Amino acid sequence: MSVVIKLALLVDDEEIDQRQYKRVLTRSGLIGEIISFTYADDALAFLKENPDLEVDVIFLDINMPRMNGFEFIEAAVSGIGERFVKGIVVMLTTSLNPADRERAATYGIVKDFITKPLTIEHVQRVARLIADGN
Repeated sequence: MSVVIKLALLVDDEEIDQRQYKRVLTRSGLIGEIISFTYADDALAFLKENPDLEVDVIFLDINMPRMNGFEFIEAAVSGIGERFVKGIVVMLTTSLNPADRERAATYGIVKDFITKPLTIEHVQRVARLIADGN
């Protein structure tokens, strides 16, 4: 499988996780470009400032300061619209709380829920989702 995901956004407040996940995403060979953000509100502002940008996937941490992953999705849908991302959102979490998984499932744009750490196998699964049209 070659590059399937042209543009991915990575939103995670943990710098160590970000570095690790960028390596995983790059090593997968499935991602063309990665833009990362430490805070969800910064990612939201970026999307609002670049409305024509075609983002294939947003890897979104749930638990972050300032704005958590769920608040990001709600703000993006209300501020930008249902198609704030061309492809899908993948929630990343360390939480084992089933309520988080259930809540993520209520958003149609969320197509996967990954318990950290992100692995190449996870990226391959996400690439298949995108290649299959979600």
